[in-house]
Amino acid sequence: MSAVPSQLISKFSTLAPGYDVFLCDIWGVVHNGLSVHPHACDALMRARAQGATVILVTNAPRPSEQVARQLDRLHCPREVYDAIVSSGDVTRSVMQERRGQTVYHLGPERDRSIFAGFEAHFAPLETADYVVCTGLEDDDIETPEDYRARLEIMLKRKLFMVCGNPDVVVERGSTLVYCAGAIADLYQTMGGKVLYAGKPYRPIYDMALSKAEKIAGHEVAHDRVMAIGDSVRTDLKGAHTVGIDFLFVTSGIHAEELGSRENPDADALTATFVAAGGMQIGRAHV
Repeated sequence: MSAVPSQLISKFSTLAPGYDVFLCDIWGVVHNGLSVHPHACDALMRARAQGATVILVTNAPRPSEQVARQLDRLHCPREVYDAIVSSGDVTRSVMQERRGQTVYHLGPERDRSIFAGFEAHFAPLETADYVVCTGLEDDDIETPEDYRARLEIMLKRKLFMVCGNPDVVVERGSTLVYCAGAIADLYQTMGGKVLYAGKPYRPIYDMALSKAEKIAGHEVAHDRVMAIGDSVRTDLKGAHTVGIDFLFVTSGIHAEELGSRENPDADALTATFVAAGGMQIGRAHV
């Protein structure tokens, strides 16, 4: 992609007519973990009403069906989206390839649904064949450092980790909490081998685009696809990886460093993009 200047926009409607497919992040865009963002929901519904296909693409380490039920509980209308693709879906495809191997689940009990429908053979860390990491067991109080002892055991045994959620942090209300990506990054820094199942890596985008084309009934050119998200590390980088345009939502996890949710500081915004390598990304809409 050739680089062109980024744009500051205030209304999604000024961009929407130029695209046929939107790959939209959920946490930080559609909701904040506690309540939906009604303006975002309305904008996506209007885009669908004008003929666009909306695929919600999330690093939630759960099957997409469960993500849909969570959105229902938050009163997000089903009319907001055509389909959902989760990092949990990608993780399950990796587990399918490892059927018969024993697995250690590193994460909270609520994420066990990722194993639903599989004859998963769970084992202690000392004997498992590989690890699926879906997050911190208590993300209200824990940090990745609380897992260093377990990671050292994994490293000694040269265990392969599947990271079911590459996000490092997400917003929960007004608080930032650690995700599986923070543990996986630490393990990788220590020398461990990690497969990241979600954004910014290509497999989740391939799955989402395939689903969008199936719904549309035809192939969709990449220049008619836009990704939407609030993370430079996952959403922006992922859009660049697959070569599609990107709408950066400034009111998400980077809001504090940008100085304001509604009126981000231009210098801080530039610094955030530079730190992520984002200033070299062409046609990135902010």
